Amino acid sequence: MGLRDIPIKNEYRSLIDDVIKDFYVPLLGSAVLYQRAVGFFSSSALTMIAKGIEGLVQNNGKIQIIASPKLSISDIEEIRKGYEVRRVIENSLIRELNDIKDQEELEKLSYIARLVADEILDIKIAFLTTKNEIAMYHEKMGLITDSEGNTVAFSGSMNESENAFRGNYESFDAFCSWTNDSERVFQKQMAFKAIWEDYEPGIETIEFPTAVKYRLYEYNLNLGRHENTNNDRHNESVISQVEKGAIYLPDDFSIREYQNKAICNWKQNGFRGIYDMATGTGKTLTALASVEYLFRKNNERLAIVIVCPYQHLVEQWVEDIVRFGICPIIGYSASSQKNWKKNLEQAVRSFNLGVTDTFCFVTTNASFVTKKVQEQIVQLGKDALFVVDEAHNMGAVNYRRYLPEDFDYRLALSATIDRHNDETGTTALTSYFGEKCIEYSLKEAIENKMLTRYFYYPVLTYLDEDELEEYINLTHQLATSISKKGGKIVLSEYAKQILIKRSRVIAGTRGKLPALKKQIEPFKDDKHLLVYCGATTIKDADTEDFDFGIRQIDLVTSLLGNDMGMRVGRFTSQESSQERAQIRAAFAEGDLLQALVAIKCLDEGVNIPSIKTAFILASSTNPKEYIQRRGRVLRKFSGKEYAVIYDFITLPFPVESLGFKNQEIINSTKGLVKREIIRMLDFAKIADNPSETYDLIYDLKHGFGVTEEDLKNEEVNEDVI
Repeated sequence: MGLRDIPIKNEYRSLIDDVIKDFYVPLLGSAVLYQRAVGFFSSSALTMIAKGIEGLVQNNGKIQIIASPKLSISDIEEIRKGYEVRRVIENSLIRELNDIKDQEELEKLSYIARLVADEILDIKIAFLTTKNEIAMYHEKMGLITDSEGNTVAFSGSMNESENAFRGNYESFDAFCSWTNDSERVFQKQMAFKAIWEDYEPGIETIEFPTAVKYRLYEYNLNLGRHENTNNDRHNESVISQVEKGAIYLPDDFSIREYQNKAICNWKQNGFRGIYDMATGTGKTLTALASVEYLFRKNNERLAIVIVCPYQHLVEQWVEDIVRFGICPIIGYSASSQKNWKKNLEQAVRSFNLGVTDTFCFVTTNASFVTKKVQEQIVQLGKDALFVVDEAHNMGAVNYRRYLPEDFDYRLALSATIDRHNDETGTTALTSYFGEKCIEYSLKEAIENKMLTRYFYYPVLTYLDEDELEEYINLTHQLATSISKKGGKIVLSEYAKQILIKRSRVIAGTRGKLPALKKQIEPFKDDKHLLVYCGATTIKDADTEDFDFGIRQIDLVTSLLGNDMGMRVGRFTSQESSQERAQIRAAFAEGDLLQALVAIKCLDEGVNIPSIKTAFILASSTNPKEYIQRRGRVLRKFSGKEYAVIYDFITLPFPVESLGFKNQEIINSTKGLVKREIIRMLDFAKIADNPSETYDLIYDLKHGFGVTEEDLKNEEVNEDVI
């Protein structure tokens, strides 16, 4: 029996309803997951609903509890004086366990200890902190989920305690995911996940302290006698990590042959160089293994500065950095480390004085170039390593002038180090960082099973008459605003603005919407779908200006969600980092969210490995962009044997209509056709089904008169017209 088979009221009141008999026991008996966030939690609550919990246990279910600690006045005063919050909480929890003498309470704790030891029950502690103040986390909500993914969410005044169930007058409302309340249930699920995984703003969530867990085990005779052995093992683990040194390779990490070769080449180049590695091939781990190697070779003395283009990339780096034994200073405007500027200043001073032998500072491009950070960076040089992720971004004029010249060691990471249409920026990067120490292509990554194989399907779309007219007008303007120097096209700022406007005309082609509907129709019941939009609008046929219209992402979201009834979520710059994390998690699970409609996420380094089928409406001709987009779609994920990419190609008009077009129009649009062909060739040559695309390209080349020589001339500084 599942949750749908149980009568569930919209509201329960403790002195009117028997909430244990009518709600908790039947629902938990049909569940596989019980999630509860409460201001106060006691062992009595679990024992009162034990009958339902036993049913959940038989279903191989899990329980997740988030609760606040009971702090004394002296605890709070210690926190105000600056004592470590986690240590005060740990002492408080142990003290509470030590105070229990009643036999009935001891039996309840024995029951909880068994649930914890069997990994059925997981408890986390949540609290609110501001400076040296602490407050109770006092939310009260719950989620009960069955094996079919049906979920009942409930929230109200009731705590998880015997008094709440029996004595107090408490109430809560219930919402079911299979009714019109599905959105409210989803919101509760995302809220719980954010708190549980410690990314809810204003709330800090910590694991149930190990010392408290062992104290709890003492209340169960079958567990207590193993406590010392377990504790010894824990201490041995800690000691083994200390013996490894300040920076060490994680136990679950082994260097691959190509990574080791990269490090060796980096060493031969004086610990300077570029790792040109395809997205998804382990650039971050290769870089951190390089850090560990240099740390040992440099007599275990090294200052490390890591720079990433975006805040979420910093956080992704932090996840791996800590695995290597490093406690980084995380520096950007919204960092959870509020005193990071002061900490950086202290770290630099201590390092230069020889008080400490290592520290790691990880920051964003934007924060790196600020005055406060630069004041500290210029004090470093000897025994300092400068690492830049997505290093092609650092080649921009506004960034490259801040490259620290005094750093002994340098490492650049990028899937595409060459800057599109910016030979000066590319030269500046290679001059500063040095030679490529490794080139690891998408093709090699797929062959070595680092990335998944894929099928590629170009989808032809065409400019409407007014879109074609706009494209030709912009092309003529472009032709009169560019110049050549040394045989290369030089683009003025005005010309660059025209290019951007023209690219938006291509990205926002109205024909892409009906083409998308046709292509996605067979997948409307699938999950792990991505529709990648351009940052553009689609002009209404009655509107004269392409700067006005409806955003493409809005039209796509409405098409999928309203017209096709799919479960859709957005992934744009408007979502906070916490919301993005929630969306990624829901998308990976697939039950609550089938499809993502996104802008820019594949260009920003966002890891969404669960994407299996991608519909790319933003058809970039910039190799840096489309190589990155493809690589992120090809990341490995459980159950993902291959990926499918639908690439929406924009052409001026169908090949069969060429006979009705004058030569001037054909010449004005030939550059567009060439650029689309180049991308199709690049995608097709390592796909599992290249012949289909090659046949299409043959027809386009023959029809539009595109020669092999035309395609060879489309280099970094391409024939933009």
